[in-house]
Amino acid sequence: MAITTIDIGNLTSQNLPGNGPRPAWLRVKLPYGDTFTNVRKLIDEHNLHTVCESARCPNMGECWGAGTATFMILGNTCTRSCSFCAVATGRAKGLDTDEPQRVAEAIKLMGVKHAVITSVNRDELKDSGAQIWAETISQVRKLSPTTTLETLIPDMKSRWDALKLITDEAPEIISHNMETIKRLYRRVRPQAKYDRSLEQIRRTKAAGIRTKSGFMVGLGETPEEVYELLQDLRDHDCDVISIGQYLQPTKMHLPVHEFIHPDLFAHYKAYAYELGYKYVESGPLVRSSYHSERCL
Repeated sequence: MAITTIDIGNLTSQNLPGNGPRPAWLRVKLPYGDTFTNVRKLIDEHNLHTVCESARCPNMGECWGAGTATFMILGNTCTRSCSFCAVATGRAKGLDTDEPQRVAEAIKLMGVKHAVITSVNRDELKDSGAQIWAETISQVRKLSPTTTLETLIPDMKSRWDALKLITDEAPEIISHNMETIKRLYRRVRPQAKYDRSLEQIRRTKAAGIRTKSGFMVGLGETPEEVYELLQDLRDHDCDVISIGQYLQPTKMHLPVHEFIHPDLFAHYKAYAYELGYKYVESGPLVRSSYHSERCL
């Protein structure tokens, strides 16, 4: 491919070491405004969880200020211990069967045209939480039928019947994040499997759903390994991709290896489009649900 003839050495030389201060391109605005306050109130009143808060997303101010949020279902405690993630890890506390209704009511009250829903991993459940997922989508369809949906689902651990419960509800987009390149999987996602996640994306597309994935850079990967991941995803029928900078949430999590320069993000974006992706978000502050409405 012609795009790979670019001088990668020049691009990577602009990266900054992860043990230094954050570069200027990672500065974000503090949350403010009436819309932000109203979203905060709505989430609290309905006893909802958002990945915006749990994952300490740097775009929370922008998204909440625009009246949107990414809802997190199945509680706020994950059964996995990924070394990059700020979501609490531990034993989950049962199932909240009223949660689908509350999420749907909040989406209706917010009046959003496009909503994003994600969840923690619930490996202790036989269906990985798929029934709650299906009910949540169904309730949103009933209460807010014009709202389009992106569902960012966890690894179903090859429980393909569980995946079918979700695909049968036909959200506009089903996303599943790869998070990192193949070589770093055991370190970054110790309870996940690279090939299994790719297969989940392939099966989702085979069900007729628009597919999406996302991953982080700055963990020590090489450009060649990023190319490999992008190719693997396209080979498994991934339509949309998001690429963002890894930011260490606490000192207990993996350190940042390097801060990737915006020019290299732009190169990855161009490369992904050359591979045939339908939509690409690539930048230092990009997260999975950033500008999700543009993926349709």
